[in-house]
Amino acid sequence: MRADLRRWVLAAALCGGLVASGSAGAALPLTSNEARIIEGTLAGGARWRSEVPVNWNGTLLLWSHGYSPRILPPDVAPAPLRDKLLARGYALLASDFGAAGWSIEQAVPSQRQVVIAFTEQIGKPSRTLAWGTSMGGLITTALAEQDDPVIDAGLALCPSIGGSIGMMNMALDGAFAFQTLLAPQAGLELVRVSDDFANSARARAALDVAMQTAPGRARVALAGILAGLPGWTRPDHPQPHPNDLDGQVAEMAASFVMGVFLPRVDQERRAGGVFSWNDKVDYRRQLDRSGRGAMVRALYQRAGLDIEADLDRLASAPRITADPKAVQYMMRHYTPTAKPRVPLISLQAVGDGLTSPSLQRFYVEQAPAALAQAIWLDAAGHCTFTDDQAMAALDRLAARVVAGRWPDIPVQGAIQADIPPMLRPCLQGGRCE
Repeated sequence: MRADLRRWVLAAALCGGLVASGSAGAALPLTSNEARIIEGTLAGGARWRSEVPVNWNGTLLLWSHGYSPRILPPDVAPAPLRDKLLARGYALLASDFGAAGWSIEQAVPSQRQVVIAFTEQIGKPSRTLAWGTSMGGLITTALAEQDDPVIDAGLALCPSIGGSIGMMNMALDGAFAFQTLLAPQAGLELVRVSDDFANSARARAALDVAMQTAPGRARVALAGILAGLPGWTRPDHPQPHPNDLDGQVAEMAASFVMGVFLPRVDQERRAGGVFSWNDKVDYRRQLDRSGRGAMVRALYQRAGLDIEADLDRLASAPRITADPKAVQYMMRHYTPTAKPRVPLISLQAVGDGLTSPSLQRFYVEQAPAALAQAIWLDAAGHCTFTDDQAMAALDRLAARVVAGRWPDIPVQGAIQADIPPMLRPCLQGGRCE
């Protein structure tokens, strides 16, 4: 019963994938598509790789892969896109971060250093565009927010762009409501998790039981909405009609374990303690803020449940407090400022059940419109963008750098979207609820 966490790790990892300042890089023979390959190792131990086509157009693309429990090879781009990008004259670059897991502490400086190494050994690009998926989208965001950025723009794909603390706090809220109302005896660990796989299995078993009854489904909907789950998450299913409450609950349930019981063991180890909290959260207020309270109340009424009684139970249940030092660590690695120094595009499916779309909404609402733009895709699933959509987003980003304003370059499948708000927003130096 460890399948849910395995799927989470696989989905996150598939969203991707010599000393800096003078270390030697090894130039390898040209590949069949006539790309020069240079490999090396940074001072901190991270391996890097670059592929430069003979028709290099002067633009460098810096790739950051998504979350992985193991160190991935420094693949310079997602496999389906690599040859297309090289054919268009882009130079490609990536490092393996030198660490696995939630390795933002190592990844951000490694990605910065590898750009410097590329410049010293191959030449200065006319422009450098960073891009990455999921956790890699947050790494890209961090690079775009640096005071002295080494990139000229960034593309964050299906990103954790709301940051470590806000994302994990919102997941905690969903897990807290689920445990309190549906699984108080299931042995779930909300923080200080000893085994992510075992915790995921216990959550899955409790969810399967809950979904068998109308009261259980109503409470799953409440927990899912508090966690920011959309009402459409499966790419192989059509989007439910707004009045199809049962269909929306089924979609939330399909990604509930992976989207709510996110892996915490590695993060808590890195942070040195508990970095999520809910000791001052008013869940009645959160439900009202979500804009989906009417849906939950309708499900409760159909199930013969008293939602006010359940909200009172949440209000009186013992709460979780955080270790200030652990919070400080996760602020640094990485909670955004929403003050990018270079243009930043965030692209996400409206039905992403692993990284809440509300994170993207919050970021672009807080950031300057001249520097941050959201693209919403009429799709479901995590990192389910097509090759053409990614290429069009890169084209839009490159044109923004050249023109100094946002161009009208269409992305197929992009729509105007009404996304629920992020319920636990958190910014460095700003609001953190």
